[in-house]
Amino acid sequence: MSTRIVSLVPSSTETLLALGADVVACSKYCEQPDLAHVGGTKNPDIAAIVTLAPDLVVLDREENRIEDHDALVAAGIPVFVSDVTDLASGLAVVDELAKAAGVKRGRSARHFRPFSGERRTAVVPIWRRPWMTIGSSTYGASILDALGVDVIGFGDDPYPAVELSDVAEARPDLVLVPSEPYVFNDDHVAEIAVAAPDATVVRVDGQDLFWWGIRTPAALSRLSEALGLQPTL
Repeated sequence: MSTRIVSLVPSSTETLLALGADVVACSKYCEQPDLAHVGGTKNPDIAAIVTLAPDLVVLDREENRIEDHDALVAAGIPVFVSDVTDLASGLAVVDELAKAAGVKRGRSARHFRPFSGERRTAVVPIWRRPWMTIGSSTYGASILDALGVDVIGFGDDPYPAVELSDVAEARPDLVLVPSEPYVFNDDHVAEIAVAAPDATVVRVDGQDLFWWGIRTPAALSRLSEALGLQPTL
């Protein structure tokens, strides 16, 4: 009998489905229109989840709230919590999810080798009004580190608010503009280009940069190509 799973993490939902797990519902942000949706990552419908009586609910330490975790545990529902903070854990979580779901991994884990070329610096905006970027301690920064790109962090906050003048002062080699979570239009990109005239501005796939798991090996290759680099896997 298969393990019936509710996944409230987009990366995990994508990974579990690729592994052949029995995902019966997911969050509305998981981009799976054929599955039942049970609210968002930060505001799931706990009652709806309990009604589904899943064997397992999949959460992530950063994506989801401790209050919802505790409510599910109190309802007697087993919970799996991932904690993906870097490239290594983004690869390892595939095996962890396969074990939790009771399915076979299907292929051996992929390994990556350190980047050995000339390194570059980058700022990665993720929001506007206020402008926000990713910090150097995030999963996205770890992905870029493997590609020879050092994220400028603007302090210890993993997602700091900044001014465009801060970006200009940092003098990055690159400004990498992801397709999500914020949809930057051409005018926004032009703002960035004016603020950092010496930087190369590159649009990148936000899911490849921020989603982890089953997509990570191919995401590294696609990001390498977007940045004009060789894959590190």
